[in-house]
Amino acid sequence: MRHRKRGRKFGRNPNHQRALLRNLASALFLTERDAETDENAPKVKGRIVTTLAKAKEVRPLVERCITIARRALPHQAAADRLEPDAERNSQQWRTWRGSEQWREWNQTIAPVVAARRRALKLLGDKQAVRILFDEIAPRFEDRNGGYTRVLRLAQPRLGDAGPQALLEFVGTHDRKRRKAPKPAFEPETEPTVENESQPPQVETGAAETSEVEPDNAEADAAAGADEEQDEK
Repeated sequence: MRHRKRGRKFGRNPNHQRALLRNLASALFLTERDAETDENAPKVKGRIVTTLAKAKEVRPLVERCITIARRALPHQAAADRLEPDAERNSQQWRTWRGSEQWREWNQTIAPVVAARRRALKLLGDKQAVRILFDEIAPRFEDRNGGYTRVLRLAQPRLGDAGPQALLEFVGTHDRKRRKAPKPAFEPETEPTVENESQPPQVETGAAETSEVEPDNAEADAAAGADEEQDEK
């Protein structure tokens, strides 16, 4: 009898575990809803905070649901092309309902209905399934897997100090690596200090040329006198 009671504890029962994963997956999809006027509006869309173990366990379920919805997108697009623009229960809509085009539309939309039923069985929430097929699946139409990521938080959970983690969709809160700007140093300039004790420098170029000219003249005269004596 004691063994049966232990098996009924929360977390050991497979049904309880399955229900826990369904609720976590549905909670992640429901963060994308328009809940600005709700009392329990999500703080950040496309992100939930849970323990690290739960985030790792529920991630395969979320990935599986998104894959199911993404594979149904081509069938949904083909069915939309066959559906008329008339209002439901109008005369034009009733005429289309009895035509051969409606049968073709019915065969085309059948995989989408089957996918929605399968997702509803996995999640157990109609609103979460609606958000999954209408908003999240078109976002990852060109992506094959890897729709979510788990980021471990540094701060543990209050109470039991369990490790916490973020479970969020990729593409919305991506972290971009940016290189730090290279520091630019200004060239050091030495301050110019004028020494008042030294006399101001005077340009002596003209004076030097004037002093050199007479010396050259005397040298030319002496050279000429020597040449005259040699000739004599």
